[in-house]
Amino acid sequence: FLIGERGQSNVFDFIITGFIGIPNVNFYFVFLLFVYVLSVVGNGTVLTLIIVDHTLRGPKYVAVFSLALTDILSSTAFLPKIIDIFLFNHRYISYNECLTFMFFGFTLPAMQSFNLVALSYDRLMAIMYPLHYQVKVTQRFMINLIAFLWIFSITLILILVGLSFCRSVVINSYFCDHGLMFELACNDNFPSIIISFILPVFILWLPMIFILSSYICIAIALFRVAVVKERVKALKTCTGHLSLVAIYFIPILITFTIGAEIHPNARIINLSLTSVFPPMLNPIVYVLHTQEIRLSIKRILKFTQRDKVMANSDKTIRTVKPVKL
Repeated sequence: FLIGERGQSNVFDFIITGFIGIPNVNFYFVFLLFVYVLSVVGNGTVLTLIIVDHTLRGPKYVAVFSLALTDILSSTAFLPKIIDIFLFNHRYISYNECLTFMFFGFTLPAMQSFNLVALSYDRLMAIMYPLHYQVKVTQRFMINLIAFLWIFSITLILILVGLSFCRSVVINSYFCDHGLMFELACNDNFPSIIISFILPVFILWLPMIFILSSYICIAIALFRVAVVKERVKALKTCTGHLSLVAIYFIPILITFTIGAEIHPNARIINLSLTSVFPPMLNPIVYVLHTQEIRLSIKRILKFTQRDKVMANSDKTIRTVKPVKL
């Protein structure tokens, strides 16, 4: 790197030094590649179903579509680059590429959290106001909400990426982590310090508080329902979303609760798994817990099988020779 007039540097390369001293670590990256393939296939299937099946057009599926799209983008932003860095030992990463990596590394997990907030709002309105749900939560409203959350996430994370450096360019993590990078910056990093405190509040604590509060309201509403069968039926519509919330928030909370006591390599592995497992598990959970998606898959498979039978029948008819009298 080159030193400028004020001692700042125009950095051309950073060095990613995570996963040092872990035996047989290459098998871990092969495992990550397997997780990436499952994530892309699963979320791609969910996206295709929502696009193809006209019955999956409710406001809830706008948020589901956004979540599946976010999962694909998140997996694609993280896993191929991580595999390239560590499995093929390309640990040098350019300044612009590193800041781009940082941008996607925070924007997409933030949108995963916000998508869960949108889905929890949908469940809250559906159970609290079942008769007015279609008026309160329209498809247009959900599209506007998801668009606002995307714009908010992008704007929030863009504040992170305006840094200049004059100290070490070694980053002891598996990606360009803002928490480690802004300490190396030479320019005024006060906005980055502030955002490092604000960011967890906006993308972790406030969403979690909103989701927990919404389910407290849902529990109170269900408690007032006299018929037990109706309670169970309403609760089943929430199990998929609750599973997604647990998959996303619990590993992050465990990592941040342990804090500095955890070994750096263990922290890197835990955070990397936290980044890649939710995108892989989300489509599986939604297929298993959402009746509409299961029915959509059955309809498509049924149509595909019927088309094959009809194609084979047509082929048989064409190949049968006419009998001469």
